[in-house]
Parts: sequence; C-alpha cells; structure tokens
Amino acid sequence: MSIPVKFLDLKGINLQYESELIEAFHRVLHSGWFIKGKELEQFEKDFATYCGVKHCIGVANGLDALILIIEAYKTMGIFKDGDEIIVPSNTYIASVLAISRNNLVPVLAEPDEATFNLDPLEVERLITPRTRAVLAVHLYGQTADMSPLKDICANHHLKLIEDAAQSQGAKYKGIRAGALGDAAGFSFYPGKNLGALGDAGAITTNDDQLAEVILALHNYGSKVKYENLYPGVNSRLDELQAALLGVKLSHLDDENAKRNLVAQQYLAEICNPLIQLPVAASYGEHIWHIFAIRLKNGLRDRFKDYLADQGVQTVVHYPIPPHKQQAYKELNHLVYPVSEAIHNDVISLPMSPVMLPEEIKRVIQVCNDFQN
Repeated sequence: MSIPVKFLDLKGINLQYESELIEAFHRVLHSGWFIKGKELEQFEKDFATYCGVKHCIGVANGLDALILIIEAYKTMGIFKDGDEIIVPSNTYIASVLAISRNNLVPVLAEPDEATFNLDPLEVERLITPRTRAVLAVHLYGQTADMSPLKDICANHHLKLIEDAAQSQGAKYKGIRAGALGDAAGFSFYPGKNLGALGDAGAITTNDDQLAEVILALHNYGSKVKYENLYPGVNSRLDELQAALLGVKLSHLDDENAKRNLVAQQYLAEICNPLIQLPVAASYGEHIWHIFAIRLKNGLRDRFKDYLADQGVQTVVHYPIPPHKQQAYKELNHLVYPVSEAIHNDVISLPMSPVMLPEEIKRVIQVCNDFQN
C-alpha cells in the first residue's frame, strides 16, 4: 500500500522542539509580562544579528511589516500619495496590498522566467519620474538578483525594499535576506521556514531614522506611553510568539539544510520531461520554502488530481495573479504573459525538514510516473 505524503507537516516540525517550546511558554506565563518585554527584546536582538543588520522590529504579521515600511517612508517625507513602487507581477497579493494600502501605485513588472524573481531589465524599463522604490520579492525562498537592482536604485535614487516573507536564512553572495536592501519585511506565518505558532512578522533595517519611526508607528504612533507622535497602528509581536520564535530561530539553519537535501534529491531524481524543475541561481543559497515545478500545456490541474489520487498533497502558489483579482479590478485589463503563464503552470511539491526518506521517494516516483 502506498504511503500518503502531506504537503507540509507543521505538527511534526514543531513537535521536534516540544520541550523547548513548552519551556518558553512557561517562561512567558510565569513572567506575568506579555507585551513589549524581555522575550521580544531578545528575539529582535537575535534576529537582527542573524540577518546581519542593526535593527529588528517585531510586528503582528508580514503584511503589516511591508505596510509599516512604506508608511514610515511617507512619514519621513520620502514617499507621498500617488508615488510608484515597482513590484513583481507574479507575487502574492500582500506585496501589492502594502503599496496600495498606503495610497501609492503598484507598477507590476514581469519576472525572470527562470527564477520567477524580478527581472532587473524590466525594472529599469518601468522607471518613471514618479517611481520612488523597488519592492523585491524573494520568491519561494530564493533571493532576487540584488546587485543589479541595487545599482538601478542607486542610479535613480530609489529605495530598495525586500519582501523577505519566504526567505528566512536565504543568502545572496553570502549576505542574508533582510540585509540586502534599505529595509525588509518578514512573515513568520506558521508555514514559513521560521514559523510562529500564530501570526507574526518583523522588519529589519540598518537605517536608524527609519527604525525609530517604525518603532513609534507600530505602537500607536508612540515612543513614550500616552504621547503620540503619529497616527499609528497597533501591530506588535507579542512576548509568547517572540519566545517561541527564539526557540525555532536556533534551529533554522539546520532545518534549511534539511530542506536543501530534499530539494537536491528532487532535482537529481525527478526526470519526467513533462515537468520543468526550479532553477537555483548560482549567486545565492536557496532555502526551498517552496519547491515549485511547472507543468506546461495545460497539464497542471491533471497533474494535481493525479498526485491527489496517489495520496500526495500539493498546493498551487498562486492560482490567480494580483492583476486578475477582484480586489484590483482596475488592473484586470492588463496583460502580463510571463506572469500569467507561471500562475497557470506552477504547482508546489511537498517540502519540509521532517520528510521521511520513503516520502521523498514516493513523491519522486509519482512525478516520474505521470503521463500526458
């Protein structure tokens, strides 16, 4: 009888560290302090050190992280309503929401067809006098090609923001995601490589002024209690999630290494000509948050159904691109052929650091057995 394979075994991932997580919970419980305390302070310090930056600010989730970065630049007078930010056309909608929620204009850029990340040539082509920033999404756990993007931003006096929601621990030329631009937004949604046991996020930056403004904005616009400098929001990483994330941060590199072993076995042994395997660029270290393959010629849905029949769970990231969503109906008329093809063709295979050897072999077998 064939074994079923989960797409992602979150229970198995977290139970590896059950005793450490329980100890962290008890530490918070017995401290009697649940917001803006020592656990948050320690996690922010540790994650900043891990990324190689001066500042880490814990926030409620990854979307808030990106919204707050852009809002802070507006507060500082660097951005204003109606300014443009270039963002990939094939990203998750959160990247675009962060721009439009701040009354700025998302300008969608076609991705590089090999890596699915921003194409620097396309970014250069889209710059106008209203462009103020580039939002580089490190999709699926692989950083964008940041050197040319940095050069473009420097030449045009633009901010370079990282959407690092899927790239905790990924490296570009030896530098970790979160330290590659002017600021970065992270998500610690439970399914991420560094996942909380609930919603959580963070912002990293080396910009002292930006960090100071965000520290106020995310806490009701206040630096001193009951004194409000800005019309801010409540978006704080609580003590419990900070403590749990601190436990998991200590294991992140090991877990990323295990994901890489799964990915390398997939890359070496999946040999079905109907399947296009992902490309790991030579400039960095992919953390394989998602192992996304392509099934062209309209075969994606048949492949998904076939794997489901074989007991192998898959996920489509993402079936509808942002410009085709009802939320952005004003963009529905636009055509982005590369992005639309990716959204039509891509499907994600099971990937986690707790996959068993027989599960990995089962995924490879069913992929190779699939026929047109």
